[in-house]
Amino acid sequence: MPPKTRKVIIIGSGPAGLTAAVYAARANLEPLMFEGYGWGGQLMLTTEVENYPGFPMGVMGPELMQAFRDQAERFGTEIVPADVTRVDLSSRPFGVWVDDEEYRAEAIVISTGASARWLGLESETSLRGHGVSSCATCDGFFFRDKPMVVVGGGDSAMEEALYLARIGSKVTIVHRRDAFRASKIMVDRALANDRVHVRWNGVVEEVVGDGRVEGVRVRDVVTGETETIPAAAMFVAIGHTPNTELFRGQLELDPDGYVVADGSRTSVEGVFVAGDVQDRLYKQAITAAGSGCIAAIDAERWLELGQALETDQARTASAATGN
Repeated sequence: MPPKTRKVIIIGSGPAGLTAAVYAARANLEPLMFEGYGWGGQLMLTTEVENYPGFPMGVMGPELMQAFRDQAERFGTEIVPADVTRVDLSSRPFGVWVDDEEYRAEAIVISTGASARWLGLESETSLRGHGVSSCATCDGFFFRDKPMVVVGGGDSAMEEALYLARIGSKVTIVHRRDAFRASKIMVDRALANDRVHVRWNGVVEEVVGDGRVEGVRVRDVVTGETETIPAAAMFVAIGHTPNTELFRGQLELDPDGYVVADGSRTSVEGVFVAGDVQDRLYKQAITAAGSGCIAAIDAERWLELGQALETDQARTASAATGN
């Protein structure tokens, strides 16, 4: 038998996807969500969130995402704990597969997020959430008046360093070359800040600390010498990779792989996008949630318009045949 056609399928389950699910379910669209095995997005790796509205004392990242998930299920979202392995966006209803199992949908919301790039160190992984982070605006507050390290050389690294300089006692940028690739205006701002220092030609060999970050060991790529920079936190700012490989060749993507969108609308009618998979700039839980709301509302209105057009066409055909 052909698979049942759903009104909406949501791919991805971070703040964007789960908010889209809440709004779609409340609009009686009976959404089906493929949350993926890494459900919840990057907040599942965050120990405490203090900048999400409504939690004056802060909230643990996994606790916040579980609340999102519970709310989506309460309103009727069907959640499948599996990764989508293939999609077909060439015609409607759209095709979505989990291995050999096929699903169909009139509309799709893509909220697969973006993954922070890491250095690949064992110590970095073990201390993630305990002083190692990829988001200064998320976690910098916890290290007020303390020394911190930023790893990277692009605009993102300069932005992180300047933000942290307003919070910490000292910020050291570790960069593997002798010149930044960031824009001149961002470099000038960083170098002009008395609290920002640069460790040129340096690569991080290890994050030092027992249960929390206490320092960062850096090797000079020219001399081979090593030193440990005292730090309470290390922020890795070497970019993000949008999770869009599934849609390559079917949706318009920018040169870095982010989904190109007009609001929530993608290059394919009926396919909507929300969250970090299309957001190169803000990458916050609250902005992702807001974009999930927008995508769900846009999908609802698009489906309503399609139903109205189909009804008008049926009436016109009936009148033409005299029925």
